Amino acid sequence: MIKRPILVCMVVLLSAPFASAQLWKMKRYEATAALGTSQFYGDIGGFTIGENALGLKDMTFKQTRFSVNGSFRYFITDNIAARLSLSYVMLHATDMRGSNDDTRQYESSTSLFEPALLGEYYFVRNRERNSFLFQTYRGRIRNRTKDFFRSLDVYVVAGIGGAGFNVYKGNDRLEAKWASDETLKRRGFAAVIPAGAGVKLAIDPNILVGIEMMGRYAFSDYLDGYTSQWSRRNDVYHTFSLTFNYRIKTGRNGLPLFR
Repeated sequence: MIKRPILVCMVVLLSAPFASAQLWKMKRYEATAALGTSQFYGDIGGFTIGENALGLKDMTFKQTRFSVNGSFRYFITDNIAARLSLSYVMLHATDMRGSNDDTRQYESSTSLFEPALLGEYYFVRNRERNSFLFQTYRGRIRNRTKDFFRSLDVYVVAGIGGAGFNVYKGNDRLEAKWASDETLKRRGFAAVIPAGAGVKLAIDPNILVGIEMMGRYAFSDYLDGYTSQWSRRNDVYHTFSLTFNYRIKTGRNGLPLFR
């Protein structure tokens, strides 16, 4: 008959791999704050389609503005997460840069709020999330190459959202156009489709830092306050962000434990 200490040891050894593989469930929630830049591709500004390789000519410092974001995610499985997101994005558009119609000389500035529901798929998961040693780690940031790659998350993200936009500023030429054409919209709400990718680095059991690139296709052509008969597609904008992510413990009831 197997003695009790030996039996206990056997149970522990056999169950350890399974328990280790489930450690991620202890912290299924994650809060994120992000700060970054934005670029806009609308009817004002931009180069003619066919004369602009992959839209790269439209990416200029003059068009760059900023964005901030707050998100809250829940890991449904180890590789799939649902995410609620709220972004504030500034957009800028101008014809005064040798664009497709520099004789108009229109210029506009837009602010928008974007709530979104997103799904994330992690095709690379940091190996440290299921490590007992890392879960209790409280030391300094590690710098060895093998530890760096063990600590990476790489994911793609897509979903559905909306953009409540307000074109709060236009130059004199655009103001005159707004006054003469009442069909042009300066504010409103439009559905958007966000999609992108990101990378996160786990630097301790609760904190991850990363970068994220997200593009949005809007179901509106008025995010810059202007459209024309020659417009072929709706407006597009994207953000590039630095992210700070904090993992939150899961309580016994399955809800986040804020303590």
